[in-house]
Amino acid sequence: MILIAVFVSLVFLYSLVSKRLERAALTAPIVFTAAGMLIFPVLGLPEWERGLFLRLAEVGLVLILFTDASRTDLQILRSIRNLPVRLLSTGMLLTILLGLLAALVVFRQLSLWEAGILAAILAPTDAGLGQVIVSSPRVPMRIRQALNVEAGLNDGLSVPFLMFFIALAQAGGQSPRVGLVQFVVEQLGFGALVGLGIGLVGGGLLGPARRKEWMVESLQQLGLVALPLLCVMASEPIGASMFIAAFVAGLAVQVGFHEAGMHSVEFTEDWGQLLTFVVFFLFGLLVARAWQQFSLAAALYAVLSLTVVRMLPVAIALIGTRLSQATVLFMGWFGPRGLASIVLGLVYLEQEAHLPGESAIRLAVMMTVLLSIFAHGLSAAPGIGLYARKIAALDAGAPEHQGVEERLPANAR
Repeated sequence: MILIAVFVSLVFLYSLVSKRLERAALTAPIVFTAAGMLIFPVLGLPEWERGLFLRLAEVGLVLILFTDASRTDLQILRSIRNLPVRLLSTGMLLTILLGLLAALVVFRQLSLWEAGILAAILAPTDAGLGQVIVSSPRVPMRIRQALNVEAGLNDGLSVPFLMFFIALAQAGGQSPRVGLVQFVVEQLGFGALVGLGIGLVGGGLLGPARRKEWMVESLQQLGLVALPLLCVMASEPIGASMFIAAFVAGLAVQVGFHEAGMHSVEFTEDWGQLLTFVVFFLFGLLVARAWQQFSLAAALYAVLSLTVVRMLPVAIALIGTRLSQATVLFMGWFGPRGLASIVLGLVYLEQEAHLPGESAIRLAVMMTVLLSIFAHGLSAAPGIGLYARKIAALDAGAPEHQGVEERLPANAR
């Protein structure tokens, strides 16, 4: 109870100075993770139910993905579709492959399939940690929307690979019980269908109800927040990815409810952020508890994961786009690992595979997420400033300036 009281007090104090802290490059994940790490020596960590922690992380990520998708302009998305496809296909496959190879080199005790598990957990980027980037008007619209779409979809795309590697590791490299094709269909195909259905129906009802003024203003937000929660409940019984469903629903809801991303996401965003604060606070406690177990190998892999393993695949995926070197470096660096990797790490632990390399996998994930929270959080503001100056020097015919009309939503920060 004391720990909960401390967390609630921290939320209150953070709300008072949040704008000043953001100007000082102290993002919410930095603040709450650091607070958890500092509080652990004093209060310790109760025996939290892993299932409760997993559920909080999942719901927080679902709300963030839905909110980010609902703020993604569909016309802009159509004009930049080539960039997200490159990042989610070539970029992601190379990220998993390179992450697997790096794990085999750094952690000699891991098997091939255990290295694949680690690579799959750390493949997705984080929509929450990247929020500063995707909401900054100083970054070209097509670049931040491409990063936003990538972060919204790559966590769901990582799940089939993660489950496939787990199955192979448990089977000792023999044919797994669940095939990759079947899992892709269930997770991605069903997830997209669930999200499309809920988004189209929900938007088709919310839009006319708002235009006819049938809705109380505050209940518009409640009606909207129900949609991502419905995605969670509809996805689980059929084995679909709730993350894919939530992101697709956020895109689809705009078809019938155009104002979703401009007027009615405050409730969804605020509650999603609150759950995210809980997750990063608990993550800080877990990091502090495991601090003495961290090794140089885990730190080395974390550095490789955030640099070479991320940036080289992005550079290869963007070959032929004529984007400037500054843009390629910017998109490569700002692929933070956070909430999505925490969720996938918990999904792995929930499988109770009890693999020999489980400890190395767990510590490598924690170290990588911890480093990303601080490295990407502290570098976001100066990185945007430096990139904006580089882009300003490009001529008007540069790809960064073409194909997208800069239109900021009313709630852009």
